[in-house]
Amino acid sequence: MAGHSKWANIKHTKARMDAKRSKVFAKIAREITIAAKLHGGDPDMNPRLRLAVLKGRGANMPADNIQRAIARGTGDGEGASFEELTYEIYGPHGAAILCEVSTDNRNRTASEIRAILTRNEGKLATAGSVSRLFHRKGQIMIARANAEEDALMELAMEAGAEDFKAEEEGYEILTAPADFEAVHKAVETADIATESAELTALPELTAPLASESELEKVNRLVDLLDDHDDVQEVFSNAEFDG
Repeated sequence: MAGHSKWANIKHTKARMDAKRSKVFAKIAREITIAAKLHGGDPDMNPRLRLAVLKGRGANMPADNIQRAIARGTGDGEGASFEELTYEIYGPHGAAILCEVSTDNRNRTASEIRAILTRNEGKLATAGSVSRLFHRKGQIMIARANAEEDALMELAMEAGAEDFKAEEEGYEILTAPADFEAVHKAVETADIATESAELTALPELTAPLASESELEKVNRLVDLLDDHDDVQEVFSNAEFDG
């Protein structure tokens, strides 16, 4: 989601998950299957699978669904072969968007993504022109009520975090992608509840939006992309401080 607050984005994401739970389950199941296929079906030995399973549990995905998705990935069940792609997009009002998909039909997905862009003032960008505006990070968000600031900061930094930010709503821990698993496990072992924990793409530079109407246009495109069955993640650098 585009917007002015990481915490507002979390609330927006949770509201969307509640509104379209079956589609969310399908997307998480696909991620679980891909992770299990690539690196094995044991979450303790497969960080990508562990993160996908945690995402499923956070969305209240039934345990049977999770196990079936793992089985498909390890060859114990029927399943299609998925290809992972990233679309680099210029959206309305100068917004840059990364759209990550997993698809069993590249041509169909490309056609449908282009149709969404055409109807919503978006266009495909050349390779590298948008991805260079983002950096990959591990991001862990923790509500202020769930941890004491000094103790959490010490825990995170000792586990390998790159940065720790305290805000009114809570705390943000940033890591290099390779260090995310160690830091997340340290937080988990300390029984500290998280609002979100994910590998994400954060913008190097934001695209400021001048009005609520501009924000609505960007968010409409982001939400339509996110609603597509093959889209796993959407990241935008749009920002509105109004």
